[in-house]
Amino acid sequence: MSEPVAPSDAAVIAAMRHWVEAAVIGLNLCPFAKPVQRKGQVRYVVSSARTEDQLLADLRTELAHLHATPAEVTDNTLLIHPHVLEEFFVFQAFLSRAEATVRKAGLRGVIQIASFHPQYQFAECEPDDLGNFTNRAPYPTLHLLREASIEQAVQSYPAAEPIYERNMATLQQLGPEGWAALQIKPAPSGKSDI
Repeated sequence: MSEPVAPSDAAVIAAMRHWVEAAVIGLNLCPFAKPVQRKGQVRYVVSSARTEDQLLADLRTELAHLHATPAEVTDNTLLIHPHVLEEFFVFQAFLSRAEATVRKAGLRGVIQIASFHPQYQFAECEPDDLGNFTNRAPYPTLHLLREASIEQAVQSYPAAEPIYERNMATLQQLGPEGWAALQIKPAPSGKSDI
């Protein structure tokens, strides 16, 4: 009997890179993403964690790596975890533990976490509201960002405040069919011959 097999790390990263290129940069959802992506300063890491504690261990490793690496080499990290926190509300509840890990590492005010999930839903939105798609990625992901890089990007971008409103307008104009055309989805699973 054939059992589904998880996609390879390379396939997961390819799906995430496509999301970054097509949605985050292509729709200009984050005007700060393009320069670091083009310079190869975004680190894509796939966690093999199957439990929250294993994911927290990977988070500690990636926080230490990002903190010890010059921004010119790695500006930010996408810690992708396809095997844990697949339900959005469980993922959302986990974020307080992730923030506590940043604090315990002594990196509060140095590194912050942005969150992305295939089922992302803002509190004020219905599940199918297009506004949710600003934070919908193919896989659950913790995005580790340097506070200094964010401050520098905001200073160099003249209109950082209305980004959220502009993103909402962009997605409303794009519509469900336009989003579907971007083909933002997880990598297909393979089949084993077991």
